[in-house]
Amino acid sequence: MLVLEAKLKGKVAQFEALDEAIRTANFIRNSCLRYWMDNRGVTRNDLYKYCKVLADNPDFPWAKRLNSQARQAHAERAWSAIARFFDHCKKQVPGKKGYPKFKKYQTRASVEYKATGWKLSADRKRINFTDGFKAGSFKLKGTRDLNFYQVEQISRVRVVRRSDGYYVQFVLDVERSERQELTKRTVGLDVGLNYFLSDSDGNTVENPRHLRKAENRLKRMQRRVSKKPKGSNNRRKAVKRLGKAHLKVQRQRRDFAVKTARYVVKSSDFVAFEDLQIRNMVKNRHLAKSISDAAWGEFRRWIEYFGKVFGVATVAVSPHYTSQNCSNCGETVKKSLSTRTHVCGHCGHIQDRDHNAAINILRKGLSTVGHTGIHAWGENDRYLNQATAPDKSAR
Repeated sequence: MLVLEAKLKGKVAQFEALDEAIRTANFIRNSCLRYWMDNRGVTRNDLYKYCKVLADNPDFPWAKRLNSQARQAHAERAWSAIARFFDHCKKQVPGKKGYPKFKKYQTRASVEYKATGWKLSADRKRINFTDGFKAGSFKLKGTRDLNFYQVEQISRVRVVRRSDGYYVQFVLDVERSERQELTKRTVGLDVGLNYFLSDSDGNTVENPRHLRKAENRLKRMQRRVSKKPKGSNNRRKAVKRLGKAHLKVQRQRRDFAVKTARYVVKSSDFVAFEDLQIRNMVKNRHLAKSISDAAWGEFRRWIEYFGKVFGVATVAVSPHYTSQNCSNCGETVKKSLSTRTHVCGHCGHIQDRDHNAAINILRKGLSTVGHTGIHAWGENDRYLNQATAPDKSAR
């Protein structure tokens, strides 16, 4: 699956129509969730049928204006939340199980279409929404060229509202795959707050601290919002400016995670990293903000994604005792978080704490690979015959 995004350019009335479509989609999702709560044993097909009931109800005339397949897509969103809740209960996930909640009106929201309700122009530079809200034709602004793909490959079209405008996402049934030369390099990664990343070769990546750097500006903008009268145009403008500032931090964080993960994967044939329980770690009120700002979870997701794209083996290992054990002799050396240098009293080995942990992570990862039968120099057999293998990479 590949997702291409472009910004929508249109008139104010058109965006108001999109807002109505987003509100209606949210109404469908919440109504399906309420139907499930009030009726035991409801299935996904029952939610599909309930969408038709909502559309034919004279009390909700706006529901019928939304495309029928779009209504089904948002019934699927409700069912996805329900299925995730049951899955957590079955697996006995500790803590809260994620009971489905109703979605409120918020800045970040979306409406999703399937095969109908939209139409691309011949040059693929405009999109026209043809459902009952009649939003009309929008110009697509972006760097991705849709002419490389067939319209039949677009499985879904999603309109996303953000603080700085409206975007359209094209979900394509395309498997992305790229080839790279073998580097014969294995690496273990230890993420932290002092350095964002330390690897088993002793290399480090500075922690960008995007939120910390923008914190004073965000606080100042938040105070301006608080001073404006509720319901006034000035308050709405201040809220919009604040949302854009937060969106900038979010994009900076994601851009850093993507570029760092891509570099790490492309320069290695095997990557081992810690399987951190970030949800539990952020319960520490002294470190919660710094951990969230580092975005370790997003970095891990991109490591795993690029590992599949480039055919590089990626393994998550248990983080237990990776910082405490000596990478030279294996003895356990107890140390607090403030102790940044590993000094082994058994063998006299001295090393940076994070470098020591990265070596232990790599060794754990390689031992796991040996048990699972994955090649240490890459998990895809095409690397062993890359001289004769055809190039199947997607653009």
